[in-house]
Amino acid sequence: MTTADPESSNNLHAVFALPPGRALDICLNIQTALLEHKLAPGVKLSEDEVGEIYGVSRTVVRAALQALAHSNLVTIKKNRGAFVSEPTIREAHEVFQARALIEPAVARLAALAMTDKQLAGLKAHLEAEHVALHKEDMGRALFHSGGFHTAIAEIADHRVFTSMVRSLISRSSLIIALYWKRADTACESHSHHALMKAFELRDAAMAESIQKSHIIDLHSGLDLREKPRSDTSLSAALGRTG
Repeated sequence: MTTADPESSNNLHAVFALPPGRALDICLNIQTALLEHKLAPGVKLSEDEVGEIYGVSRTVVRAALQALAHSNLVTIKKNRGAFVSEPTIREAHEVFQARALIEPAVARLAALAMTDKQLAGLKAHLEAEHVALHKEDMGRALFHSGGFHTAIAEIADHRVFTSMVRSLISRSSLIIALYWKRADTACESHSHHALMKAFELRDAAMAESIQKSHIIDLHSGLDLREKPRSDTSLSAALGRTG
């Protein structure tokens, strides 16, 4: 079980089948750039450029890109290279439909398993999200929002559900990056506060109902039309200046 540290990469990023090392570091950095909306869907991830940014060999970069592709964050196109995945409208619907089926059950389990320490950890996620919202840093707010949802899954202590939620949250970040239409789509704070109330009461039925409504609201907040591509450079998106 987890105490839900809002700054811990173990919560949100534990979706890559890689041992600790440079390839995993690259995966985590690229995923964070996606979650913070610094790296847009469709951007090419050149092996040479990524290698130069991180000062690693193409072999290491290739391992990282393969792991990202396995997690559906990157698409590798034959003879063209690796690109940040671009979820289709159908995929967007399907990801949020899956979340609406899975996450309410996860919230129910979490409410039943919740300890005071875990509850405090979730509150820390919300506080970090509120700080980001106050600074109008929607990318960072989305990062902490995703961490909140993943932490709930970890508290539920169901390995299959937790793995599925991690994957769905990562894919949701791409979908929101491409299709969001409201500044509050990252996660409405009132929904998270309502969830916290259910968790404080250890009310499983209440948590399940609120989470289901919340995911449906997120789904309805997407503008499922094509968006212009970002012109942010790869090095800027990945936090490297040279």
